[in-house]
Amino acid sequence: MKFIKLGFISFFIFFLMATVLGLVFPSIVVVSRAIDIGVPKDSVYRFIKDINGWKKWMDGINDSTAIIESPLKAHIGRSEIIISPTHIGDSIVNATWATKNNGIQESSLQLFQEKGQANTVVHWQFVQHIKWYPWERFASMMSDKIMGTMMEKNLNHLKEILDAP
Repeated sequence: MKFIKLGFISFFIFFLMATVLGLVFPSIVVVSRAIDIGVPKDSVYRFIKDINGWKKWMDGINDSTAIIESPLKAHIGRSEIIISPTHIGDSIVNATWATKNNGIQESSLQLFQEKGQANTVVHWQFVQHIKWYPWERFASMMSDKIMGTMMEKNLNHLKEILDAP
């Protein structure tokens, strides 16, 4: 009985310590990547404004498990993607990525072009709101490595398509 009581108290103290340590981590994680593409902003915007454009450069959208409901809504794996129908000019496209377990990430694709320049900077970021659970806080430490790698790969693919002669 003493061992069971010791085990229970030890587990409770370990969980409490992990929770307190997890609360030191930020509750919002932002992963962002940018790339310079040698074409005007309107040429890039055609590829980022809706899911039909995303199919040409983003991995997973042409997968057999992807279900595209409309140019602004798709299901990929366990995620539902909804692109906001209100774009901010021709420079920002916002989307919400929601998983089946209620995890929500906000995505933003932003285009920057200096006057008189032919190059466009594409900035892509994901914002993830983390709950207080210790396992979510600790798992968020890997978000940059996991999501960042995927974002870099897709942005490079977009660049290859647009920079091709």
